Amino acid sequence: QIQLVESGGGLVQPGGSLNLSCVFSGSTFTLYRMGWYRQAPGKPREWVASITAAGSTTYADFVLDRFAASRDNNKNTVFLQMNSLKPEDTAVYYCNRGRGLPTWPWGQGTQVTVSP
Repeated sequence: QIQLVESGGGLVQPGGSLNLSCVFSGSTFTLYRMGWYRQAPGKPREWVASITAAGSTTYADFVLDRFAASRDNNKNTVFLQMNSLKPEDTAVYYCNRGRGLPTWPWGQGTQVTVSP
C-alpha cells in the first residue's frame, strides 16, 4: 500500500520561506507524476503543483513563481520550496498523485501557518 509522509511545515512570517518534503513508499516512485495540494480551514482541498518523474513541473495560477516543486527519485521524495509566503498560503499541505489522477490515501499533511 502506498504511503505518503509530509513534513517541513511550520510558522513563518509573511515574506518568509519553507521547504516541504514528502516521502513516498509502497510502490515504484518513478512510475508516478506527483502533486502537492493544500486545504485551508473551511475550504476544499486545492491543487498547488505537479511534477513528472522526469522533473517537469506545472503550477496553480496563485503560485505566481513563488513555489518550486522538485523530486529526488533516489530517495523517493518530492519537495515544495515555498518563497514569498503570504497569509493566504496558510493551510495543511499534502502530496499525492498529480492533478487529475486517482488519488491514493491521503497522508497527515503538514501545517503551514503564515502570520506576523
